[in-house]
Amino acid sequence: MNIFNNKIAIVTGAASGIGQSLAEELCSRGTHVVLTDWKEKQVCSVSDAIPATCGSAAPVCLDVTDFEAYKKVVDDTVEKHGRIDYLFNNAGIAVGGEARDVSIDDWRNVLNVNLNGVVHGVAAAYPVMVKQGFGHILNTASIEGLVAFPGNASYVASKHAVVGLSNALRVEGKDLGVKVSAVCPGHIKTAIFNDSKMVNIERKKVLEYVAKVPGITPAQCAKEILKGVEKNKALIVVTALAKILYALQRISPSLIMKIMLHDIKHLRDARISN
Repeated sequence: MNIFNNKIAIVTGAASGIGQSLAEELCSRGTHVVLTDWKEKQVCSVSDAIPATCGSAAPVCLDVTDFEAYKKVVDDTVEKHGRIDYLFNNAGIAVGGEARDVSIDDWRNVLNVNLNGVVHGVAAAYPVMVKQGFGHILNTASIEGLVAFPGNASYVASKHAVVGLSNALRVEGKDLGVKVSAVCPGHIKTAIFNDSKMVNIERKKVLEYVAKVPGITPAQCAKEILKGVEKNKALIVVTALAKILYALQRISPSLIMKIMLHDIKHLRDARISN
């Protein structure tokens, strides 16, 4: 049974990566998708390239840090379609570098997009879903929302917060008909390491290290996420390595600490100045 056919979904961060692949996969399953991203030309290009054989795609320029703009997208979607079935809070950014090097503005930018962007989506869509008596909110966190990686503290903080928010909201929404899940991907082969700001570390060395980490494509990730949606999983952990790391975190936090101490050595090898 295709639970996505003829449903209404909003996907943020849909101009590239996981968000783009989610939008494409949903449309292929008959979903009417509102693709949003702050990169207007890019999200329009993605939307235009989606075949109109099953569902439909409509692009909207959206900065998720602007609550009023986010609320307007939700309200406009409900006005047009009469409901919203799925919200994929997927937009996110990262700033690589040790906490001692990262500025307060970098901290604020990451938290504003990764955490406040999710909060804005929840604040705009959750009351609508409660009133409807149905809906599913998917908040993209990361394996770094379950396991603390070094060299990315602001990202780790934001993603841990997204997991906590999702778990709390899942409890509140259960008896109201609203489902909530946190999506926690491991290494997905997107452009995030090329596009993200890096502070006092050599990008080339980071990319060489990341290239050795087993990963999957955004299209494969999207399929795994939708499998989790079908099963209404509270945590949708994607990639085999991410599942192993999450299991180790629960079984032996001290072992995870040793693994991460090994990782920080590689990061410090990439430092530009000491």
